[in-house]
Amino acid sequence: MRCAVDTGGTFTDVVMADGRVAKVLSTPDDPGRAVRAGLDGRVPDLLAHGTTVATNALLERRGATVALVTNAGFADVIEIGRQDRPSLYDIWADRPAPLVPRRLRLEVEGRLDAAGREIEPVGPAPAVPDGVEAVAVCLLHADLDPSHERAVAAGLAGYDVSCSHEVSPEFREYERTVTTVVNAYLRPRCRSYLRGLDGLAAKVLVMTSAGGLIPAADAADLPVALLLSGPAGGVIAGGAAAVAAGFEGAITLDMGGTSTDVCLVRHGVPEPAAGRRAAGFPIRVPSLDIHTIGAGGGSIARIDAGGALVVGPESAGAVPGPACYGRGGVQPTVTDADLVLGRIPAGAVFPGLGALDVDAAGKALADAGATAEGVVAVVDAAMEQALRAVSVERGVDPAGLALVAFGGAGPLHACALAEALGMAAVVVPPRAGVLSAVGLLCAPRRRSLVRSWPTPGDVTGLAGALAELGARAAALVGAGAEVTTSVDCRYAGQSHELTVATVDDFAAEHARRNGYARPGAPIEVVALRASATTPAAVRVGDLPPVDRRPARGPCVIAEPDCTIWIPEGWSADVGPDGSYVLTC
Repeated sequence: MRCAVDTGGTFTDVVMADGRVAKVLSTPDDPGRAVRAGLDGRVPDLLAHGTTVATNALLERRGATVALVTNAGFADVIEIGRQDRPSLYDIWADRPAPLVPRRLRLEVEGRLDAAGREIEPVGPAPAVPDGVEAVAVCLLHADLDPSHERAVAAGLAGYDVSCSHEVSPEFREYERTVTTVVNAYLRPRCRSYLRGLDGLAAKVLVMTSAGGLIPAADAADLPVALLLSGPAGGVIAGGAAAVAAGFEGAITLDMGGTSTDVCLVRHGVPEPAAGRRAAGFPIRVPSLDIHTIGAGGGSIARIDAGGALVVGPESAGAVPGPACYGRGGVQPTVTDADLVLGRIPAGAVFPGLGALDVDAAGKALADAGATAEGVVAVVDAAMEQALRAVSVERGVDPAGLALVAFGGAGPLHACALAEALGMAAVVVPPRAGVLSAVGLLCAPRRRSLVRSWPTPGDVTGLAGALAELGARAAALVGAGAEVTTSVDCRYAGQSHELTVATVDDFAAEHARRNGYARPGAPIEVVALRASATTPAAVRVGDLPPVDRRPARGPCVIAEPDCTIWIPEGWSADVGPDGSYVLTC
């Protein structure tokens, strides 16, 4: 028996390989309690898990007390950062406070040059102050030669040590340092949580930001790779649903209770990214290129000081939840607005709750001076901008794409968004409300590795280095792994790079993303990537079919895990895999 559990901010979703689905309220104080409640005493052979523990710990600043060990003179790298500002025209916008205070930034003698050659021997590990729970070690150019970091780590025996050459072996000192610090900051809490899952299944696998499952023990060592753990599962299943419906290109729209996640799918494959920002910090680990905004069913609506209606990013979450839940919430949310507009049937019952209270929803909106129509318009505008960020802003016309809508609230808003962008269709997969858990159940085992390339202008030996990196990734996954490789390239003189399959593909990708190419200009390789994947034992199409029938708008289709709103002028046909394909 295989099972998947996706822990969200409002609900925890459980999907079994035989098609059984459970949805329980999340328990923010102890996410594992909701996991155990969803399993209801069952002990599966395999549990595939998507977790928000790492993300929430970083957002809420509930990680460990961390010390940073770095080279003499470089203790302030994580505070100085880059010259860019968080908001170009907002002089009051601040960078997030560093996770390591100045007194816990420790310096060590020793130096490597930019080619990884030693120019000063490494000194002894510094004394660590009392109260430190974890140590991050990030020395200059350790991505090229990790020997100095290993020597320092050996002198810190007894501490929980994260080394940059193991966490993020890529050039750019600031990003590598921050990523390593975040890993150290998250590791004690995530390790405790993941160990608490022991006994819930014979084997526990955890989804990474790169869209693959890894053993829980490995995830506990590298929690910085779990910041997109839950959303990545939905993107995988959403991409498969788009292909099954006949669309090689799509954008996935996962609107849950707390946030909305969108991702571009090209040629049936979710777009990868070299890294992303989380809680304002640059995170350099392999991930899917998922764009997240604070817009979900539980997002709170309010009138700001200037008299404008604002929705989110604050969320009512699972406790107390939207006003209509009857759990003590009094602030209006997107769910309250959808209920008042009739997009959610009056008297509908959500898992773990009684009938939704439309009168309480209306009162909350009125007390806040907001209208249901206004709340929906504002949240739709925010999601439309997110969809443009992963398509138009990256040189992709959304007109030929499908919008794959899922999550508990995604199918309520998808048609309006698709119409605003002129998209080809809306695809609502079976079990849309728990699709991230479906994606976890049907995800492959995958390990993604990266390493810096020491001679950007010289690619001698590149093929052999890629093969070696691919072999390392395959060894981590096991027999039968399929290996793909890619390179990060840029024109000489540029400060940012693009990931392409081969150097020969760079010019065309640069033209697509930036509108021009530079024929004859030298191309540099700055990093190598390899991903090893073994096929999932369960495919999305293997799950039992869901009974669906064609429909025409305006109408509401209430399913056990989500509600679908079909506006006037739209019709819903049933695709070969049971997906609704909505067109106008």
